[in-house]
Amino acid sequence: MDHTYEDQNIFAKILRGEIPNATVLETEHSLAFNDISPQAPAHVLVIPKGPYVCFDHFAAAASDAEIADFTRAVGEVCRLAGVAADGYRLIANAGRDGVQDVPHLHVHVLGGRRLGRMLSPVS
Repeated sequence: MDHTYEDQNIFAKILRGEIPNATVLETEHSLAFNDISPQAPAHVLVIPKGPYVCFDHFAAAASDAEIADFTRAVGEVCRLAGVAADGYRLIANAGRDGVQDVPHLHVHVLGGRRLGRMLSPVS
């Protein structure tokens, strides 16, 4: 997978302040905001502030401080969104087969209701 970062993607524009967002949490290395098309009562996106395309790119190239901050931000968003007690789903799509729409690493935190199965069995 190509890890060339495209700095005109919507999340890069949000990070530069060119597009507004409903911020849930901001830390030194991460930003979390409500999804504009929620798929569950709680649907928050968590993104690193650095130019990382997907999770494997982030895991290979991010600093230890960025990785720790992002991981803690995801956990804090689960608490802030009120889904930590009853359960939640984390989704990070990557590449064409993962149906990644925005080429900037982002984790969807979904919860607030019982979520269906993630995938159908392979036929």
